[in-house]
Amino acid sequence: MRNKKIVIYQLLVRLFGNKNTSLQQNGTIEQNGVGKFNDISPKALEEIRILGATHIYFTGILEHATMSDFTSFGIQPDDWRLVKGRAGSPFAIKDYFDVSPELAVDVNNRMKEFEEMLARTHKNGMKAIIDFIPNHVARGYHSESVEGRRNFFGNGDDIEKAFDPQNNFYYIRNEFFTPPADYHPLGISDLPDYTKTHVEWPAKVTGNNVISAFPSTNDWFETVKLNFGIDVFNQCMKYFDPVPKTWIYFREVLFYWISKGVDGFRCDMAEMVPVEFWSWIIPQVKEENADVIFIAEIYQPDAYADYIYKGQFDYLYDKAGLYDKLVSVLKDESPAEAISVSIAATASFSEHMLYFMENHDEIRIASQKFARNSWAGIPAITLCCTISKGPVMIYFGQEVGETADVQAGFGGGNGRTTIYDYWNAPEHQKWMNNGAFDGGQLNNSQKTLRTYYSNLLSVLNMHKAFYAGDLAMATENIETTEDATLKSRYLFSYFRYTDEERILVVLNFNREAFLKVNFSLDLEKWQFMNGRPAQAFKLTELAGGKNLFIKDVEEEKILNYGIEMVIPPSGALIYLIEEVN
Repeated sequence: MRNKKIVIYQLLVRLFGNKNTSLQQNGTIEQNGVGKFNDISPKALEEIRILGATHIYFTGILEHATMSDFTSFGIQPDDWRLVKGRAGSPFAIKDYFDVSPELAVDVNNRMKEFEEMLARTHKNGMKAIIDFIPNHVARGYHSESVEGRRNFFGNGDDIEKAFDPQNNFYYIRNEFFTPPADYHPLGISDLPDYTKTHVEWPAKVTGNNVISAFPSTNDWFETVKLNFGIDVFNQCMKYFDPVPKTWIYFREVLFYWISKGVDGFRCDMAEMVPVEFWSWIIPQVKEENADVIFIAEIYQPDAYADYIYKGQFDYLYDKAGLYDKLVSVLKDESPAEAISVSIAATASFSEHMLYFMENHDEIRIASQKFARNSWAGIPAITLCCTISKGPVMIYFGQEVGETADVQAGFGGGNGRTTIYDYWNAPEHQKWMNNGAFDGGQLNNSQKTLRTYYSNLLSVLNMHKAFYAGDLAMATENIETTEDATLKSRYLFSYFRYTDEERILVVLNFNREAFLKVNFSLDLEKWQFMNGRPAQAFKLTELAGGKNLFIKDVEEEKILNYGIEMVIPPSGALIYLIEEVN
């Protein structure tokens, strides 16, 4: 039985601690600034822990291709034609055995600063997750470390062969790689003044499986696909015996970061890597450290079971299932009752599903491209937190209503906080308050929103029903006392329960209407949840923040198994139900 619910706080290190407020579109690191490992201070970590986090997913840690010039520190520069944005994509890895130099105050001591950040995280009682990106590397991959030079991707490849199981890359024979001719970094006229031209002969297959020496700007043109023993040129036939060299290289990568104190890995595009690799590597890591967790970024629901049971992942993103359905409901494109279908689809392994409403790939709730109001997401994030035993993740700034509506350069302007540019997160900065991390610049609405998130996330590990309990739908226990059609369209309710606890969650996805409902206890269902017949019941609201409900029922008793509730627009009620004898 689980004894804790994992609550992940994701932050992009590059932006998290950046205090600059005066920014230039497509600005350089000198113009716009950048967050550092040291900005994630003991105070910042303490506040994240108080918010309710058990783990922090530090995004953008590994060294990646960038337009910034670190040649004075012995780091090879990158061809700007193969970098997305000034800062570059944190998923175009240039060295698996190093951290990004931009994140260090002292570039020469960057690994020490990273290790000190890990130590601060652990001292605050939380665990650290970083990215593991095995599907592809930057075209300019170049490791400077001892470990990286020993296991240098591409060294020893037979480039006369398009495919060989022991090659690290796939080759398009007799052709030079040609960057997209129409790629022009947005608005950048003052391109980097260093000279670096990437020459690739023969051309390699591009990261998103494009077998062409001429990938387009819509492809992952800045990356190359790694070879895990699958012949992409011949019906994807598999050659896993003997173990491919790429597998062995990555085993050393993972063990290297575990030795640094990393507690888990968010595995980028895990479904693009054969499940056989995961079933080979994850048990080896667990044998070394049983507590290390693996999270798969995956978008194919049909593959969920394989990656859990065969691949042995601890958790999977449920983006294509629950997330997409909740977005549809929040946009009023689907009825709330449709959520049940998404829940049922993963019911047999729901404890392995990781739920979220924001991450670095998704549109911010408060964005003009989505809900336009951070409060509109309350029922959705409440459901993500309370519907199952599995983990939940929030993205930094979500708890204060970050909008990400400004064009930063290559990224931004689409409701997503840019991962490609030197930029900031302005609403998050108000909470950061120049490094005080006390919310000193937040307005009252933002403070109330963050209080709700804190109450919600913190309560998850205070009640066993959330981290170890079962789920029962409460549809038959909730009746609208007004328009009955509102029930299926906007109401969603369920119980989480154990032998000792019974908790009711009632959500209103309507953004405008107060919904009046009547809650009654069905004795048969109550006894199914191991409840005992009683004369009355007391309801205690567990996570209500200001303005989340208008009728205080904390001390009210359910007489004759019935009580009237009023749920505000975009409201969420979480009640601990206790028997009164």
